[in-house]
Amino acid sequence: MSGYSIDEVAERMGISKHALRYYEREGLLAPVAKGSNGHRRYSEDDLGWIRTLQLLRGTGMPIREMRDFVALAHAGEHTIPERLAVLAHYRDELLVRMAQDRERLEFLDRKLDYYRGMLEARDATPEDVARDASRPAASSR
Repeated sequence: MSGYSIDEVAERMGISKHALRYYEREGLLAPVAKGSNGHRRYSEDDLGWIRTLQLLRGTGMPIREMRDFVALAHAGEHTIPERLAVLAHYRDELLVRMAQDRERLEFLDRKLDYYRGMLEARDATPEDVARDASRPAASSR
């Protein structure tokens, strides 16, 4: 029997079996072929679509819009301008979130440095303080 079982796909793609069935039920995935035993058998093409769905979901795209995007993709090349618009919209939103995350990361780094410095100063012995005071100041801190 060719293809991958639902267990293999779930493990390989890091997605639950429930989510795979849900994607198929919601029309996000084309109906998956079944083996002679009636069990789903996923193709490489199915894996590609699953990865696409995971990435689209990771952009914050709601399921209903993912469904619309999949429908556009299946409708043919004449929908490419619409697909470009959808992807550009989520790209712009992702760039905004990335900038916000960078700002949050910089804040956390500053706070971590500050609190580590406080701990180092608190734990420093008088000898450490005297030794540091006698050193020339570092210019690139």
